[in-house]
Amino acid sequence: MFVKFASINRDTMLKEERFQIILNQLGHEQKVYLGHLSTLLNVSEDTVRRDIKELADQGLLKSVRGGAVPHSPGPHHFRDRMKYDNEQKQIIATKTLPFLKDGQVVIFDGGTSALLIAQMLPKDLKLTVITNSFPIASILEEHEHVDVLFAGGRLLKDSFVTIGNDCIQFFKKFRADICLLGICSIHADLGVTGPDFEESEVKRTMIESSKEVIALATTEKLGTAEAYYVCPTERLSTIITDKEPESSAFDIYRKLGISMA
Repeated sequence: MFVKFASINRDTMLKEERFQIILNQLGHEQKVYLGHLSTLLNVSEDTVRRDIKELADQGLLKSVRGGAVPHSPGPHHFRDRMKYDNEQKQIIATKTLPFLKDGQVVIFDGGTSALLIAQMLPKDLKLTVITNSFPIASILEEHEHVDVLFAGGRLLKDSFVTIGNDCIQFFKKFRADICLLGICSIHADLGVTGPDFEESEVKRTMIESSKEVIALATTEKLGTAEAYYVCPTERLSTIITDKEPESSAFDIYRKLGISMA
């Protein structure tokens, strides 16, 4: 149900007022449409389109065909992400451990949830881990029963991962059992997306090289979108969140054949 606001005369409404109404509506509905906003704000769709573009340029939402969806919340730099939602990520990491079995080949991407999983791996678990994450490779160097294959390439300093063609070609050599995919944004219609083009290219190759893809996502990242496409949502095998998997909020993903955990 759309949130209702008092009608405001188009001649007296300030642009900043329109911006706030658009953001409030987006916060309640998780998606806004040009036609509805045009009626709600009593302005033309062209005006709404310009407002959405300006809000998108400020990084406050993601413009999509016919409207807008939220950006993923939270910081993008690795050091800042390490301190953000740590309790929720601990829950996700704990839920993920039962999916890992002796003898598996597992791709770990460079997300902070994947890093927590690496820290929590049982000392007797025997895995082959393929990663482009410097922090994860460093942690697993001390794990006696985990073989680590590290992807070279150019360092993406914001994320402490390697990117580029050498990295992509490295991941193409494998057929992993599982890919543990740290998620920036998932949207049922728009797919999995990320804020960096080259890192999104690497994630796409990780997915293509894996039988099963387990998405690691705090619930606030669901229903959001970023600029760079990674894969369709239905390519995910499982989404592991910090909430109870039975929640009706996840029905939209179950309808796509995705397991929730």
